[in-house]
Amino acid sequence: MELSRRQTLALASAGAAAGLVARAGGASAAAASGDDPYEPLLARAAQQLTGGAFDPADPDFAAALTALDTQAAAWWRQLDTSAGRTALWADLSPASDPGMFGQSYPRLRTIATAWATPGTSLTGQAAVRDGLLDALRFLHTTGYNASRRETGNWWFWEIGAPRALMDVCVLLRAELPAQDRDAYVATVARFVPDPDRRTNSPTLAETGANRTDKAVIVALRGLLAGDPAALALARDGLSDVRDKGKNSLFQYVTSGDGFYRDGSFVQHSDVAYTGTYGSVLLGGAGQLIALLAGSDWAVTDPAVEVLYEAVERSFEPLLFDGVMMDSVRGRAVSRERARDHVDGAAAVAHILQLAEGAPDAYADRWRAAAKGWILRNTRTPYRTLVGIPDLARAKAVLGDRTVRPADRPDGHFVFADMDRVVHRRRSWACALSLSSRRIAAYEAGNGENLHGWYTGDGMTYLYDGDDTDVFGDAFWPTVDPYRLPGTTVDTRVRADLGTGGGTGTFRPQNAVAGGAVLDARHGAAAMELIADGSTLRAKKAWFFLDNAVVALGAGITASDGRTVETVVENRNLHAQGAPRLVVDGHRQSSRQGWSAALDDARWAHLEGTGGYVFPSGGPLRALREERTGTWSALNTGADTAGSTTPVTRRYATLWFDHGPSPASASYSYVLLPRASAAATLAWSRSRPARVLANDATVQAVAAPRHGLLAAHFWAAGSVDGLGTDGPGTVLVCRRGGDVTVAVADPGRTATELTVRLPFAVRKVVHADDTVSVVPGRRPVLTVRVGGSRGHTHTARLR
Repeated sequence: MELSRRQTLALASAGAAAGLVARAGGASAAAASGDDPYEPLLARAAQQLTGGAFDPADPDFAAALTALDTQAAAWWRQLDTSAGRTALWADLSPASDPGMFGQSYPRLRTIATAWATPGTSLTGQAAVRDGLLDALRFLHTTGYNASRRETGNWWFWEIGAPRALMDVCVLLRAELPAQDRDAYVATVARFVPDPDRRTNSPTLAETGANRTDKAVIVALRGLLAGDPAALALARDGLSDVRDKGKNSLFQYVTSGDGFYRDGSFVQHSDVAYTGTYGSVLLGGAGQLIALLAGSDWAVTDPAVEVLYEAVERSFEPLLFDGVMMDSVRGRAVSRERARDHVDGAAAVAHILQLAEGAPDAYADRWRAAAKGWILRNTRTPYRTLVGIPDLARAKAVLGDRTVRPADRPDGHFVFADMDRVVHRRRSWACALSLSSRRIAAYEAGNGENLHGWYTGDGMTYLYDGDDTDVFGDAFWPTVDPYRLPGTTVDTRVRADLGTGGGTGTFRPQNAVAGGAVLDARHGAAAMELIADGSTLRAKKAWFFLDNAVVALGAGITASDGRTVETVVENRNLHAQGAPRLVVDGHRQSSRQGWSAALDDARWAHLEGTGGYVFPSGGPLRALREERTGTWSALNTGADTAGSTTPVTRRYATLWFDHGPSPASASYSYVLLPRASAAATLAWSRSRPARVLANDATVQAVAAPRHGLLAAHFWAAGSVDGLGTDGPGTVLVCRRGGDVTVAVADPGRTATELTVRLPFAVRKVVHADDTVSVVPGRRPVLTVRVGGSRGHTHTARLR
């Protein structure tokens, strides 16, 4: 295979670094002979773990080295070497339990990495080497071996333990007795024979991130065993050669797990999971591509372009200054040690890793984007979140003057295939988390995400370039889970989710969730709320403009006798924050515990966040409070459990009180991110965006300054001359003589949708194949929405 310039440079660097790693581990230089096709790749695998050569005097590398050394040395000191031990560490006992050996192997990997990395207190120490060899034998005898059958969580047996075990074997390979190596490889071959199937359920084909993880595991055991067939299995697993590409990672799917052409990523059949499983897939596939490059088992599938395109389609819109948006992290939001900054840094690292082997046209853009993310996030610097290998790639980009940092993206993104919407401007972003009978409202299980009840009910995430920690700073253990921004909720007490084994999802019964995008800049979205375990029903819509988000609710009805609320804002003010809250020009109390009923409020401003306008007034409620919680209340998972240490954060909350058992209640509010108090007052008076309708038939907004009319029709109807013969989302922009129309059917219930425009059109400039236009004084568009899975159809007219 012909290597690109970047691949050649990457491989040359890997080769030099691998030599350093081998010397640190005491390996003989003669071990890597030119006749051995496996040792050079094993050296490359070791370099992927240690980062290879670096300058320990560099402050960034010194800090990363200290972090590695501190953790590895602590676990080394705590390692139980007594004859009668039942575990390697007291908190991971007994080692026979899958959750315990599943967590023990990663700790051994950390120790082995420190042993193989120059400059740590454990580097090359014979005692450490011997202790690692002994610990591996103990775990093999006591917990993880080929004679056992799977119990408990399959993941520990088929991904968690084997991956860490193979990594340790790679690092220790020159010191690992052949008998031990063969036993460990045989164990992994027993539980991960190929990337294609779930071993404990052989009829279940692996998909997405799980397939990627297994492909890497099979490749590493193939290298350790010198087994070319295993290496071919690993390579072919990415493309799913076994099943003729059915579960290939290099394809756009139209249902189930994987990347969609619109940028969506789904795992577990119905969960929006770009930020965790999607990132793992990107990282694992990128690692395997780099590992096998230039060998007889190199990945040559031309469809790998799908993975390259996913960086900009799937990941870039969801990374805000290197922070991964929580709307696509699923149950991972409940993990104390994996907050949004951590998962964001992992995604950036995976993108930079993939860039090493990608064509320059892709790689140059990715490096520019990564440089921007890293430089802008000064609140939680990237260098504090990654290890030496990822830090080395980042420093190379930061030090390259030819790489200009890219700006934040500016646009509107509808991920119709995973019920997510993202609206981005240069200094802020708004993400919308919806759900339907197609996409889960939440995933919980194995003790994770115990309070995720309302995260998919229209939760609105507002990101600000001046405060990238708003959701990462202990938001989830301290926020009131019944008052998530953007949601309309029945205030009944809920039981914890996911307390049993295994994971599960909840999909509501509504069909409508999603919307349309106009000129990649403006958008409208809607969701029918059919509450879980309640009679609550509501029709909710959002309209995304240049500097504002208009939120409407109508038909809010329930008959359970409980209060129903719609939450406008519930802002994390951090541990000591006390920003000014001004309502209708009057400064409100900054005292914790203060609350007020503001029935006639027309606008409000929260210092440091922005403004809020209430076109139809109250009944608005406001509250300042300090809330204390623990991560353990959200997550009791075997390997992700949160701490029991209380944390406290302050919140400013605004909500509409619809009262008990409302009948056709409604609300309207406008978010003005980063607006000043004066700008908020001016907006509330001039109303540059007007609510034209807000009922159970149509919800609509007009922004005359932009020539924009946007509506979601719940049924056939009309507003301001714009009409449809059925449900759908329509945006029309008229500037001068040019007209752009965008139409979508987020409910996916229609075959065709007829749209009538309120002004004359004389010609069609361009129209999608699915759009037919009859020009004239009252032009009519016929849009074939059937089978389009809620995606947008457009036409340009004059």
